[in-house]
Amino acid sequence: MNTRSLKFQLSVWYASLLTAGLALLGIITYVALERSLTGALKENQFRRARQVSQLLSELLDKRNANAAGPEIEARYAPGLNDRFVRVSRRDGAVIYLSPRHESQTFSPAAIGPPAWADKAESARVVPLEGGRKMMLAGHVLQTANGESYLVESGAPMDTVQSDLRHWLFFLGIMLPTIAALGLAGGYLLVKRALLPVDKIAATAERISSHTLSERLPVPQNGDEIERLTTALNHMIDRLDAAFQHSRRFVADASHELRTPLTTLRGELETLLRDPRSPREWREQLGSPLEEVERLAQIVEGLFAISRLDAGEAAAEWVPFDLAQLAISTADQMALLAEDKQIHVTCTGSIGVWVQGDRARMRQVVVNLLDNAIKYTPPGGSVTLTVRAQDAKAVLEVADTGMGIPSHALPKVFERFFRVDKARSRDEGGAGLGLAIVKSICTAHEGRVEANSKPGYGSQFRVELPLVPAAPKSQTLVSKNEH
Repeated sequence: MNTRSLKFQLSVWYASLLTAGLALLGIITYVALERSLTGALKENQFRRARQVSQLLSELLDKRNANAAGPEIEARYAPGLNDRFVRVSRRDGAVIYLSPRHESQTFSPAAIGPPAWADKAESARVVPLEGGRKMMLAGHVLQTANGESYLVESGAPMDTVQSDLRHWLFFLGIMLPTIAALGLAGGYLLVKRALLPVDKIAATAERISSHTLSERLPVPQNGDEIERLTTALNHMIDRLDAAFQHSRRFVADASHELRTPLTTLRGELETLLRDPRSPREWREQLGSPLEEVERLAQIVEGLFAISRLDAGEAAAEWVPFDLAQLAISTADQMALLAEDKQIHVTCTGSIGVWVQGDRARMRQVVVNLLDNAIKYTPPGGSVTLTVRAQDAKAVLEVADTGMGIPSHALPKVFERFFRVDKARSRDEGGAGLGLAIVKSICTAHEGRVEANSKPGYGSQFRVELPLVPAAPKSQTLVSKNEH
């Protein structure tokens, strides 16, 4: 048996707790029983001592103290009842001492001398032969002429000691038995309670990256194991989704890189086979260079996403004004909008402070504006707005472009996803811009969402946590109309 296993430790703990509880209960019961039996015997001897004192007082009133012995013997017969009675004066003279009878188990003469106490009644335990004990109760009788008599009544504590020994014997037999039964019963209960854990462990051993579709068995008993198993299944769901996402990412990356590489190889093979003039070569080299540029953009985007997923964005966080950053970035992209004859309007409340990486957040603005300008026809408009709302910094980019179909809207932030793949390739896109935006927002503890209506344009909304202390807000409007 594995002594370090949870079953063994819980079983030992259960049995130890049960045994300790029973032992404590047995000790308390023993003490209570001893006090009860001893108290009852003591009270009985006090009552007998008072009766003898009452008889002695009556005889002293009749000035017939010499008749005390015969009267006590006649009324109480202590020798026959295995009791001890002694009457003595203050000067030590013994008026009466019960004789030893054949049925007595002790010698009255062997009892120690009288013990006078300061109070009227007192009791003590005196030893007898063979380890036995006697309960001795004393009552002081004060007469009218000032004399004092000590009346002592005692009885062996054999019954009390026997009952206590029987109780100790019972405890000595029952405690080990109950401990053994508790250990065995506790082990069976713990084994039954942990049986689902064994099944969960066996199932978990079978789960690998190739069998993430399998789930742990959930015991329907409403306890902590059920909640733990449910939580583990949720974790496996997330891992499965992450693995699927990783597989799709590798497949998409391979697909995206295959096309420009094929083009490059074809162009280079053509150059090697077809002897032309240097000028003609330079003209034909333009296509491979475009593909190389496209490959560089894809690799740079993948590298940026991997760094963001690794937590790189938190390395250089500083507080900055999101409105100023967005408006200055939009001004720098004015030429791009001018080429397509698009109206760009920027409105921001200066003083919308956030905490983060300025370069990464500038990339968010660039990607969103570039995306809006790219898919807005000539003569359209793009609006950028920055404001503080509900303890959040909100950045919105809206356009009047072609819009996004409803079935594609949930996938726009996925890597390598393009609504119109043919047109996106013509525009030079690889489907990584919005994925980078989402990764940057997630790294900055924010979020991004998209809303669109085909034919009426799209709107992208970024929310970031506000920095608590910020300068007084001012409204700044920038318009670029071409």
